[in-house]
Amino acid sequence: TFIDGKIIPKSKAFILPSEGIDITYFKPLASIELSDDYTFLFSARLILDKGIEEFVHAIQLLHEKGYSVVGNIVGFLDVSNPKGISKEQLNDWTQESYIKYLGSTTDIRPYIRQSSCVVLPSFYREGVPRILLEAASMEKPIITTNNVGCRDVVDHSQNGYLCNIRDTKDLADKMEKFINLSSQQQILMGKKGRQKVERQFDERIIFNYYSQCIKRYIA
Repeated sequence: TFIDGKIIPKSKAFILPSEGIDITYFKPLASIELSDDYTFLFSARLILDKGIEEFVHAIQLLHEKGYSVVGNIVGFLDVSNPKGISKEQLNDWTQESYIKYLGSTTDIRPYIRQSSCVVLPSFYREGVPRILLEAASMEKPIITTNNVGCRDVVDHSQNGYLCNIRDTKDLADKMEKFINLSSQQQILMGKKGRQKVERQFDERIIFNYYSQCIKRYIA
């Protein structure tokens, strides 16, 4: 936008890959014993633009197809937001035993740890969503939309899957694809996510970018 508006020349523009993440804090943990269900985690503000409706409906589609799945929702219920999910809507969804609202939290790590896969079907104008970085850093496969910011964290079919924006069926298809991987393939997918975060999103790399830019322009 700045370049197109001729506010700055291209030579002075640089896009940071993200704000970075502490990979020593968000580290792989030994998996806890899970039930036979596949547990998909959605963690975000509970607004429509984050794709919560698509997430819930995709879980419902998988359940109708006979898959043993659970959709865990963690996030702030932002009822004052015009696009926020109402308490009534949330209560309606959680009438189904396989849709669970776990409240909000200041430490997402236990929820990531007990999930099979982290899902963010956002069509919000994202930066690089922290939940995707956190999940990948903890060796969890991720499924998200082919949307600005979101797609930066996913090498499709390597550490997760990209789905179409606002497309419940495509999201459910990608979740089904994940379910049908072998456990070894799922583990490898998680490890590739961790490697990607280490290469591109370690906050020490980002801090170094800042430092280099500051030193260059001060000089």
